[in-house]
Amino acid sequence: MSRHDLDNSAWSPRAPSERILMALKMQGALTSAQLGHRLETTGEAARQQLQKLAEDGLVAEERRASGRGRPAVWWHLTDKGHARFPDSHAALTVDILRSISEVLGDAARDKVIAAREATTRRLYEAEMTGCASLAARVAKLAELRSAEGYMAHAEACEDGSLLLIENHCPICAAASHCQGFCRAEQAVFEAVLGEEAAVKRVEHIVSGGRRCTYVISPAGAPGEAGR
Repeated sequence: MSRHDLDNSAWSPRAPSERILMALKMQGALTSAQLGHRLETTGEAARQQLQKLAEDGLVAEERRASGRGRPAVWWHLTDKGHARFPDSHAALTVDILRSISEVLGDAARDKVIAAREATTRRLYEAEMTGCASLAARVAKLAELRSAEGYMAHAEACEDGSLLLIENHCPICAAASHCQGFCRAEQAVFEAVLGEEAAVKRVEHIVSGGRRCTYVISPAGAPGEAGR
């Protein structure tokens, strides 16, 4: 991961401590040496920053056996650390959704979600004009999602499939309250990537995953049906 990958349009860190939080959010648990390499500093400098963050309750350490010798120390975000990242007006959103269901019924809530899905699909389709290949569309989708705060990026796999990885969910509270949002988002991905793409979510933040990950394969590709 390059220094550029530690930037995000919705949460752009500048201080070393913020860049460490971003790295742990994007990559999961890391050692101080790995963090030092990513931040282009020393492992000791990273360790000092980690200790300060630990004192603030933002990160915690875990020890992992690594063969002979002392266990390696890995650092990860705490719940308080995860809370440093944006969750778009979580409480208000959940209250509105609950009120819609109580006053107008679940069908009305589902119509609101469907309307959001339709608007998002139109926006993405317009932005993807000129993206001829599946890889180009997935890359554009990752760009659009990052602009919305999902800290997303795309990766190519050796088997020819692609990954769309979202390291953060800015609507997590709303999605936890009503998973219709998650179903709608996957439906949008399937629509804008085209019939030649098969989309399967293999990691899910709302279900306890560290991130949301989608495997995107050319429809009919060998092994696609078994994913």
